[in-house]
Parts: sequence; structure tokens; C-alpha cells
Amino acid sequence: MSAVSDRLPTFPWDKLTPFKATAAAHPDGIVDLSVGTPVDPVPELIQKALVAAADSPGYPTVWGTPELRDAITGWVERRLGARDVTHRHVLPIVGSKELVAWLPTQLGLGPGDRVAHPRLAYPTYEVGARLARAEYEVYDDPTELDPEGLKLLWLNSPSNPTGKVLSKAELTRIVAWAREHGVLLFSDECYLELGWEAEPVSVLHPDVNGGSYEGIVAVHSLSKRSNLAGYRAAFLAGDPAVLAPLLEIRKHGGMMTSAPTQAAVIAALGDDDHVRVQRERYAARRALLREALLAHGFRIEHSEASLYLWATRGESCWDTVAHLAERGILVAPGDFYGPAGAQFVRVALTATDERVRAAVDRLSR
Repeated sequence: MSAVSDRLPTFPWDKLTPFKATAAAHPDGIVDLSVGTPVDPVPELIQKALVAAADSPGYPTVWGTPELRDAITGWVERRLGARDVTHRHVLPIVGSKELVAWLPTQLGLGPGDRVAHPRLAYPTYEVGARLARAEYEVYDDPTELDPEGLKLLWLNSPSNPTGKVLSKAELTRIVAWAREHGVLLFSDECYLELGWEAEPVSVLHPDVNGGSYEGIVAVHSLSKRSNLAGYRAAFLAGDPAVLAPLLEIRKHGGMMTSAPTQAAVIAALGDDDHVRVQRERYAARRALLREALLAHGFRIEHSEASLYLWATRGESCWDTVAHLAERGILVAPGDFYGPAGAQFVRVALTATDERVRAAVDRLSR
């Protein structure tokens, strides 16, 4: 066991514990803006679908029901503009974090293989490479990487933590470069439905990929758009030549989305109204927090999409964390996402309206 755990970095969130205690001591309680976990109710139509499928005594299939695959293919075409998507182009997964952490291993990567991800990034991209004993590296522009031995290229647009969005032209250029050099490209698009000052585009759009899914796979999650983080519901869409062996591996590993969750996903992907309502909630919270942070002396960079504001006071991120904790507000230090975030904090929009108003009031004093 230690041989595996020794490959991993120290779990970063443990470092926030004393600051959380400080924030929790505020007379009016903590406002926790550190983790992007949904706090709003699961939409009723999704709950009803889950309950209706509760009597599911048999094993579900890894590939999901035909109805689930229909729901995924239909959403990918309707929402992302993808064309000619069949069941072979999609694969349900047990939440996107599981996929990110274990993808290099499932792809058969190991020592000598290279995995690349953005310089500021979700830490699990690196964890996945470490678990496979592959090498990992960061980039500002992936097309400047040495393609030799580069077996997996991660994109993340909209970005966690920065909210940066890659334009259609940038995506098109990167996809062309990856194909030219035979580099497998996975695009983490879990925040795609949450664009504020930019309209995120998927690598599955024909303007980006030229009408071919060769060498590209998109990762999508229902955690944020539908408040289903507790359901562990996500899926892949893209190159069947990549997804078919992953399906076989995942069958052997028993990586099955529960039958009630599959039913819930069908309901969620078939309804756009609840997504619009949730977007409006986040947009209102974002406007309040953004204005309050700017008035408090912060500068906000990127943040044109996703569930976060990427903010700085031009000081160590830990000094900023301490400053806000004294006011009962907990945020994530930017260096959790790489050394380039050393002077930034990530402020999540995932708090109730009441707690957001409390944060705004404290920042105004």
C-alpha cells in the first residue's frame, strides 16, 4: 500500500484546516467559498427519476442502458453542436475525478511516457500521472511541448481554477497539432455550461475538429450543471477507438454507474430548464462577490466562465487566505493549483444566497 501512496503528493486541503477553524470562529459563522461543491437542491424531476429506479436489484452495465446512451448522444449533439454521434462515441463514468485519476493507468501509460496539463490546473491531472508512474509536465501553450513520448494531453476549458476559456481558434489549432504528432487529447469540459463573459466551445464541435473525432475525447460532468456531485454522474464522448478499450477495461474493473443514477442522468440531460435556473443563481452570486472583492482591493483575472473567481491582492496566497479567514471567509489558496498561483486565491460561487450576502457584508467593512 505504501508503494502506491508514496507516489502521491500531500493532500493539499489538509493545510487549510487552521484557517477553517479561524473562519468558523466568526460570530456569524463561516462562509466557505473554498470548495466548488453544489449547495442548492437537486432538481425535483431528477430526484423523482432516481426514486422511480430505486428498485434495481441487478447489476448495472458499465456502458449504461441504451436509454442513457441515447440521452448522452442527444445532449452532445443538441448542446455541443457535435454531429453523427452514436453509442460507440459515448461512455458513462463514475464521476469525472475517478476518470482523471485513473485514465493514464487505464491507457497503459507508465515510466517513460509523458502526460501534460495546464500550468494552473486541477491537481488530479498530476495525480493520475503519478499513479501510473508516468512523467508529468505543465504548459502555457501545448503546441510548444516536445511531442516525443507525449502520450496524453489534457485541456481544461473553462479552466479550474482560473475560469479561462480557450477560443474556438485556439482549440482548432491545438487539435490539429495533437493529431499531427499522434498525441491523444482529452478535453475536460466540466464547466462548459457556465460561461459568463465568454461562450465555451467543445472540442467535439465540427468547427474545431473538422467533423472527425479521431484522437480526441471530451469529459463532461453533471455535478455542477445539475447539482449532482453526490450522484457521481459523468461521461466521455469522442473517438470510439479510444473509448472501446476503455469500456473493456472498465468492465473488468467493475466501474459501473448505479442504475438509479443512470435514470437520474437521463432525466437531467433531457431537461434544460433546471440548468438555466441554476445558471441564474450562480450569475447573481458571481455579480455580488465580484463587486465586493473588487471594492475590497482585489484584482480578478480571467474568470470569464466556471464556478470561481480567480483573485489576487498582490501578496502571498496564504496571506490572503489568512486575511479573509479573519473575516470568517474561507477560500482556496492558488498554489494548490500550481506555483503560478502563488499570489492568487480561488473564490467559489458555491454558497447559499444568505452566505454570499454575509461574505459581501464582511468584505464591505
